[in-house]
Amino acid sequence: MKKLTFKNKGLIQFLKFNLVSAGVTILQLVLVNVFFVLMKGWKTPLPGILRDIFSEQSVGVGNSNWGYVLPFFLSNVIANIYGYFQNRKTTFHSDSPKRNVIIFFAVIAVLVCFSTWLQGKVVHLITMHAPQYAGIAPTLAALLAGLVQFAIVFPLEKFVLLKERKEQ
Repeated sequence: MKKLTFKNKGLIQFLKFNLVSAGVTILQLVLVNVFFVLMKGWKTPLPGILRDIFSEQSVGVGNSNWGYVLPFFLSNVIANIYGYFQNRKTTFHSDSPKRNVIIFFAVIAVLVCFSTWLQGKVVHLITMHAPQYAGIAPTLAALLAGLVQFAIVFPLEKFVLLKERKEQ
């Protein structure tokens, strides 16, 4: 049987990563919409710096609150945690140290905060300029944020955090 070269193995890993990412995306989309329904009445204002980042000028009037921001954040974190462990096991067959998960959580926390802001901004822009699409705005925003995350997470996992097991 022909041994896989780095180029072929990289392509296969890229395809597997995309397959896992599709599952991550589906999980995130389901969760963001469920969380939006469950939390839409939670109008408690965000504290200090979060209120500045997720200002009403950025995410729209009435949206600078926990019930608006938290669904994006929670759905993203939960889906990415699933994706990390699935990629560790099936895509990269990694034996990387468990401490790498701490690095992943630190990076993903920053990335998710940015994505949460981006999703809020996108939803606000869609509802402002194309109100007929307001119902699917959270889904569109989550898809865009997922694309940004994909561009960062794949190389981070492949080349830094989830290096492949050494052959014995």
